[in-house]
Amino acid sequence: MRLSRLPVAAAAWFFAAIAAHAQDTDNIRGDLPIIGAPKPAGIDFQPASSDIAHDLQWLDGMVLIIITAITLLVIGLLGVVLVRYNHRRNPTPRTFTHNTPVEITWTIGPIVILIFIGAFSLPVLFEEQTIPEGDITIKTTGFQWYWNYEYPDYEFNFDSYMIGSPATGGDYRLTPEVVLQLQQAGYTEDEFRLATDTAMVVPVGKNIVVQVTGADVIHSWTIPAFGVKQDGVPGRLAELWFNAEEEGIYFGQCSELCGIAHAFMPITVKVVSEAEYEAWLDRAIEEYGGTRPEAQTAALVE
Repeated sequence: MRLSRLPVAAAAWFFAAIAAHAQDTDNIRGDLPIIGAPKPAGIDFQPASSDIAHDLQWLDGMVLIIITAITLLVIGLLGVVLVRYNHRRNPTPRTFTHNTPVEITWTIGPIVILIFIGAFSLPVLFEEQTIPEGDITIKTTGFQWYWNYEYPDYEFNFDSYMIGSPATGGDYRLTPEVVLQLQQAGYTEDEFRLATDTAMVVPVGKNIVVQVTGADVIHSWTIPAFGVKQDGVPGRLAELWFNAEEEGIYFGQCSELCGIAHAFMPITVKVVSEAEYEAWLDRAIEEYGGTRPEAQTAALVE
Protein backbone atom coordinates (compact mmCIF):
# COMPACT_ATOMS: atom_id res chain seq x y z
CA MET A 1 0.00 0.00 0.00
CA ARG A 2 2.75 2.37 0.89
CA LEU A 3 4.66 1.46 -2.25
CA SER A 4 1.66 2.32 -4.42
CA ARG A 5 1.67 5.81 -2.96
CA LEU A 6 5.32 6.46 -3.72
CA PRO A 7 4.86 7.63 -7.34
CA VAL A 8 2.12 10.04 -6.27
CA ALA A 9 4.23 11.39 -3.42
CA ALA A 10 7.26 11.72 -5.68
CA ALA A 11 5.24 13.58 -8.29
CA ALA A 12 3.82 15.92 -5.67
CA TRP A 13 7.30 16.59 -4.33
CA PHE A 14 8.61 17.22 -7.87
CA PHE A 15 5.96 19.79 -8.75
CA ALA A 16 6.23 21.46 -5.35
CA ALA A 17 9.97 21.78 -5.90
CA ILE A 18 9.40 23.43 -9.27
CA ALA A 19 6.92 25.89 -7.79
CA ALA A 20 9.16 26.61 -4.82
CA HIS A 21 12.09 27.31 -7.15
CA ALA A 22 10.02 29.86 -9.04
CA GLN A 23 8.92 31.37 -5.74
CA ASP A 24 12.54 31.85 -4.62
CA THR A 25 12.61 34.99 -6.75
CA ASP A 26 8.93 35.71 -7.29
CA ASN A 27 7.69 35.32 -3.72
CA ILE A 28 5.62 38.49 -3.61
CA ARG A 29 2.07 37.24 -4.10
CA GLY A 30 1.32 38.06 -0.46
CA ASP A 31 -1.79 40.20 -0.15
CA LEU A 32 -1.60 41.55 -3.68
CA PRO A 33 -5.14 41.59 -5.07
CA ILE A 34 -5.85 40.24 -8.53
CA ILE A 35 -7.17 43.32 -10.33
CA GLY A 36 -6.74 42.80 -14.04
CA ALA A 37 -8.21 39.44 -15.02
CA PRO A 38 -10.98 38.18 -17.29
CA LYS A 39 -14.23 37.18 -15.58
CA PRO A 40 -16.58 34.34 -16.53
CA ALA A 41 -19.37 35.67 -18.76
CA GLY A 42 -17.82 39.12 -18.51
CA ILE A 43 -18.62 41.57 -21.31
CA ASP A 44 -17.19 44.80 -19.92
CA PHE A 45 -13.65 46.12 -19.67
CA GLN A 46 -11.29 45.08 -16.91
CA PRO A 47 -10.84 47.80 -14.23
CA ALA A 48 -8.71 50.60 -15.65
CA SER A 49 -5.42 51.01 -13.82
CA SER A 50 -3.58 53.60 -15.91
CA ASP A 51 -4.33 56.96 -17.50
CA ILE A 52 -4.27 55.34 -20.94
CA ALA A 53 -6.85 52.72 -19.92
CA HIS A 54 -9.11 55.36 -18.35
CA ASP A 55 -8.99 57.46 -21.53
CA LEU A 56 -9.57 54.48 -23.81
CA GLN A 57 -12.57 53.31 -21.83
CA TRP A 58 -14.02 56.82 -21.72
CA LEU A 59 -13.52 57.14 -25.49
CA ASP A 60 -15.24 53.79 -26.05
CA GLY A 61 -18.22 54.94 -23.96
CA MET A 62 -18.47 58.22 -25.84
CA VAL A 63 -18.37 56.53 -29.26
CA LEU A 64 -20.95 53.98 -28.05
CA ILE A 65 -23.34 56.85 -27.24
CA ILE A 66 -22.83 58.31 -30.73
CA ILE A 67 -23.38 55.05 -32.60
CA THR A 68 -26.42 54.28 -30.42
CA ALA A 69 -27.91 57.67 -31.30
CA ILE A 70 -27.21 57.10 -35.02
CA THR A 71 -28.78 53.64 -34.87
CA LEU A 72 -31.90 54.95 -33.14
CA LEU A 73 -32.15 57.81 -35.66
CA VAL A 74 -31.93 55.44 -38.62
CA ILE A 75 -34.48 53.04 -37.08
CA GLY A 76 -36.76 56.00 -36.41
CA LEU A 77 -36.48 57.25 -39.99
CA LEU A 78 -37.18 53.77 -41.33
CA GLY A 79 -40.24 53.58 -39.08
CA VAL A 80 -41.51 56.92 -40.41
CA VAL A 81 -41.02 55.75 -43.98
CA LEU A 82 -42.80 52.45 -43.34
CA VAL A 83 -45.78 54.13 -41.68
CA ARG A 84 -46.10 57.29 -43.74
CA TYR A 85 -45.11 56.10 -47.18
CA ASN A 86 -46.43 52.56 -47.37
CA HIS A 87 -48.57 51.50 -50.35
CA ARG A 88 -51.82 51.78 -48.44
CA ARG A 89 -51.27 55.39 -47.29
CA ASN A 90 -49.40 56.52 -50.37
CA PRO A 91 -50.80 54.63 -53.39
CA THR A 92 -49.36 57.11 -55.89
CA PRO A 93 -45.74 57.84 -55.00
CA ARG A 94 -44.14 61.08 -56.04
CA THR A 95 -41.40 60.95 -58.65
CA PHE A 96 -38.21 62.91 -58.16
CA THR A 97 -34.47 62.31 -58.44
CA HIS A 98 -32.89 64.75 -55.99
CA ASN A 99 -33.49 66.37 -52.63
CA THR A 100 -30.75 68.90 -52.10
CA PRO A 101 -31.32 69.58 -48.36
CA VAL A 102 -31.31 65.84 -47.58
CA GLU A 103 -28.16 65.23 -49.65
CA ILE A 104 -26.33 68.12 -47.97
CA THR A 105 -27.41 66.82 -44.54
CA TRP A 106 -26.28 63.23 -45.08
CA THR A 107 -22.96 64.46 -46.45
CA ILE A 108 -22.11 67.11 -43.87
CA GLY A 109 -23.58 65.21 -40.89
CA PRO A 110 -21.18 62.24 -41.01
CA ILE A 111 -18.24 64.58 -41.62
CA VAL A 112 -19.08 66.56 -38.48
CA ILE A 113 -19.50 63.35 -36.48
CA LEU A 114 -16.13 61.98 -37.66
CA ILE A 115 -14.38 65.27 -36.89
CA PHE A 116 -15.92 65.26 -33.41
CA ILE A 117 -14.79 61.68 -32.76
CA GLY A 118 -11.33 62.40 -34.16
CA ALA A 119 -10.93 65.44 -31.90
CA PHE A 120 -11.11 63.10 -28.91
CA SER A 121 -9.58 59.90 -30.28
CA LEU A 122 -6.39 61.36 -31.77
CA PRO A 123 -5.16 62.84 -28.45
CA VAL A 124 -5.67 59.42 -26.83
CA LEU A 125 -3.75 57.77 -29.67
CA PHE A 126 -0.91 60.27 -29.34
CA GLU A 127 -0.85 59.74 -25.56
CA GLU A 128 -0.38 56.01 -26.08
CA GLN A 129 2.15 56.26 -28.90
CA THR A 130 4.28 59.09 -27.49
CA ILE A 131 6.73 57.21 -25.29
CA PRO A 132 7.83 59.27 -22.26
CA GLU A 133 11.14 59.05 -20.43
CA GLY A 134 10.91 55.75 -18.62
CA ASP A 135 11.72 55.28 -14.96
CA ILE A 136 12.21 51.60 -15.78
CA THR A 137 12.80 49.98 -19.16
CA ILE A 138 12.01 46.31 -19.71
CA LYS A 139 12.50 44.32 -22.89
CA THR A 140 10.05 41.51 -23.53
CA THR A 141 10.57 38.90 -26.22
CA GLY A 142 7.89 36.50 -27.38
CA PHE A 143 8.89 32.91 -28.04
CA GLN A 144 6.86 29.90 -29.10
CA TRP A 145 5.32 29.74 -26.50
CA TYR A 146 6.50 31.81 -23.55
CA TRP A 147 7.83 35.27 -22.72
CA ASN A 148 11.29 36.44 -21.76
CA TYR A 149 11.76 39.58 -19.68
CA GLU A 150 15.03 41.48 -19.66
CA TYR A 151 15.88 44.30 -17.26
CA PRO A 152 18.77 45.88 -19.22
CA ASP A 153 19.68 48.38 -16.49
CA TYR A 154 20.35 45.45 -14.16
CA GLU A 155 21.77 43.02 -16.73
CA PHE A 156 19.50 40.06 -16.05
CA ASN A 157 16.64 38.32 -17.80
CA PHE A 158 14.34 35.39 -17.12
CA ASP A 159 11.71 33.30 -18.88
CA SER A 160 8.04 33.28 -17.91
CA TYR A 161 6.01 30.12 -18.53
CA MET A 162 2.37 29.35 -17.93
CA ILE A 163 1.93 27.27 -14.80
CA GLY A 164 0.89 23.91 -16.21
CA SER A 165 2.90 24.15 -19.42
CA PRO A 166 5.44 21.45 -20.38
CA ALA A 167 8.26 23.71 -19.16
CA THR A 168 6.82 23.50 -15.64
CA GLY A 169 6.13 19.78 -15.85
CA GLY A 170 2.54 19.89 -17.10
CA ASP A 171 0.73 19.25 -20.36
CA TYR A 172 -1.59 22.29 -20.48
CA ARG A 173 -4.26 20.48 -18.45
CA LEU A 174 -5.51 21.27 -14.95
CA THR A 175 -4.20 18.29 -13.01
CA PRO A 176 -3.73 17.90 -9.23
CA GLU A 177 -0.03 18.57 -9.72
CA VAL A 178 -0.80 21.84 -11.54
CA VAL A 179 -3.24 22.83 -8.80
CA LEU A 180 -0.42 22.29 -6.31
CA GLN A 181 1.88 24.52 -8.36
CA LEU A 182 -0.78 27.23 -8.50
CA GLN A 183 -1.26 27.06 -4.75
CA GLN A 184 2.48 27.18 -4.14
CA ALA A 185 2.59 30.36 -6.24
CA GLY A 186 -0.33 31.87 -4.32
CA TYR A 187 -3.02 31.37 -6.95
CA THR A 188 -6.18 29.30 -7.24
CA GLU A 189 -7.65 27.13 -9.98
CA ASP A 190 -9.40 30.23 -11.33
CA GLU A 191 -6.02 31.60 -12.43
CA PHE A 192 -5.14 28.48 -14.46
CA ARG A 193 -3.94 29.51 -17.95
CA LEU A 194 -3.47 33.05 -16.64
CA ALA A 195 -0.78 32.68 -13.98
CA THR A 196 2.89 32.20 -14.84
CA ASP A 197 5.76 30.77 -12.84
CA THR A 198 7.56 34.12 -12.91
CA ALA A 199 6.19 37.58 -13.64
CA MET A 200 7.19 41.02 -14.80
CA VAL A 201 7.51 43.02 -11.58
CA VAL A 202 7.23 46.83 -11.61
CA PRO A 203 6.74 49.52 -8.97
CA VAL A 204 3.48 51.41 -8.68
CA GLY A 205 3.31 55.01 -9.94
CA LYS A 206 6.34 54.81 -12.24
CA ASN A 207 6.60 55.22 -16.01
CA ILE A 208 7.34 51.74 -17.35
CA VAL A 209 8.62 51.51 -20.92
CA VAL A 210 8.30 48.04 -22.42
CA GLN A 211 10.27 47.17 -25.54
CA VAL A 212 8.52 44.38 -27.44
CA THR A 213 9.92 42.03 -30.06
CA GLY A 214 9.52 38.47 -31.27
CA ALA A 215 12.15 35.76 -31.55
CA ASP A 216 10.45 33.51 -34.09
CA VAL A 217 7.00 34.66 -35.24
CA ILE A 218 4.78 37.66 -34.48
CA HIS A 219 3.47 37.72 -30.91
CA SER A 220 1.52 40.46 -29.13
CA TRP A 221 2.06 41.67 -25.56
CA THR A 222 -1.02 43.12 -23.92
CA ILE A 223 -2.40 43.99 -20.50
CA PRO A 224 -6.03 45.12 -20.88
CA ALA A 225 -6.15 46.87 -17.49
CA PHE A 226 -3.30 49.13 -18.61
CA GLY A 227 -4.81 49.76 -22.03
CA VAL A 228 -1.68 48.58 -23.86
CA LYS A 229 -1.16 46.14 -26.72
CA GLN A 230 1.87 45.88 -28.99
CA ASP A 231 2.88 43.33 -31.60
CA GLY A 232 6.31 41.80 -31.20
CA VAL A 233 7.76 41.43 -34.70
CA PRO A 234 11.01 39.50 -35.23
CA GLY A 235 13.81 41.85 -36.20
CA ARG A 236 11.97 44.95 -34.96
CA LEU A 237 11.80 46.65 -31.58
CA ALA A 238 8.52 48.36 -30.72
CA GLU A 239 7.65 50.21 -27.52
CA LEU A 240 4.70 50.80 -25.25
CA TRP A 241 4.39 52.46 -21.86
CA PHE A 242 2.14 52.50 -18.83
CA ASN A 243 2.02 53.92 -15.33
CA ALA A 244 0.12 51.57 -13.03
CA GLU A 245 -2.07 53.31 -10.46
CA GLU A 246 -2.68 50.47 -8.04
CA GLU A 247 -0.70 47.61 -6.56
CA GLY A 248 -1.93 44.23 -7.64
CA ILE A 249 -1.65 41.40 -10.13
CA TYR A 250 -2.63 41.95 -13.75
CA PHE A 251 -3.05 39.32 -16.43
CA GLY A 252 -2.86 39.41 -20.19
CA GLN A 253 -2.40 36.93 -22.99
CA CYS A 254 -0.61 36.82 -26.31
CA SER A 255 -3.01 38.54 -28.70
CA GLU A 256 -1.51 37.52 -32.04
CA LEU A 257 -2.12 34.03 -33.38
CA CYS A 258 1.39 32.58 -33.14
CA GLY A 259 1.09 28.82 -33.41
CA ILE A 260 -0.35 25.68 -31.93
CA ALA A 261 0.21 26.71 -28.28
CA HIS A 262 -0.80 30.35 -28.75
CA ALA A 263 -3.47 29.99 -26.08
CA PHE A 264 -0.90 28.95 -23.49
CA MET A 265 1.45 31.94 -23.23
CA PRO A 266 -0.20 34.25 -20.69
CA ILE A 267 1.32 37.41 -19.24
CA THR A 268 1.54 38.19 -15.53
CA VAL A 269 2.51 41.65 -14.26
CA LYS A 270 2.87 42.31 -10.55
CA VAL A 271 2.68 45.94 -9.46
CA VAL A 272 4.22 46.43 -6.04
CA SER A 273 5.42 49.19 -3.76
CA GLU A 274 8.81 50.72 -4.46
CA ALA A 275 10.29 49.11 -1.35
CA GLU A 276 9.01 45.68 -2.39
CA TYR A 277 10.30 46.26 -5.90
CA GLU A 278 13.78 47.00 -4.59
CA ALA A 279 13.67 43.85 -2.46
CA TRP A 280 12.56 41.82 -5.49
CA LEU A 281 15.41 43.33 -7.52
CA ASP A 282 17.91 42.12 -4.94
CA ARG A 283 16.50 38.60 -5.15
CA ALA A 284 16.36 38.68 -8.95
CA ILE A 285 19.92 39.96 -9.29
CA GLU A 286 21.14 37.17 -7.05
CA GLU A 287 19.02 34.53 -8.80
CA TYR A 288 19.74 35.53 -12.40
CA GLY A 289 23.26 36.91 -12.09
CA GLY A 290 22.56 40.60 -12.66
CA THR A 291 24.13 43.69 -11.18
CA ARG A 292 23.03 47.15 -10.16
CA PRO A 293 24.01 50.22 -12.24
CA GLU A 294 26.15 51.62 -9.43
CA ALA A 295 28.13 48.39 -9.32
CA GLN A 296 28.57 48.55 -13.08
CA THR A 297 29.89 52.12 -12.81
CA ALA A 298 32.26 51.17 -10.01
CA ALA A 299 33.61 48.30 -12.11
CA LEU A 300 34.25 50.64 -15.01
CA VAL A 301 36.07 53.12 -12.75
CA GLU A 302 38.28 50.39 -11.36
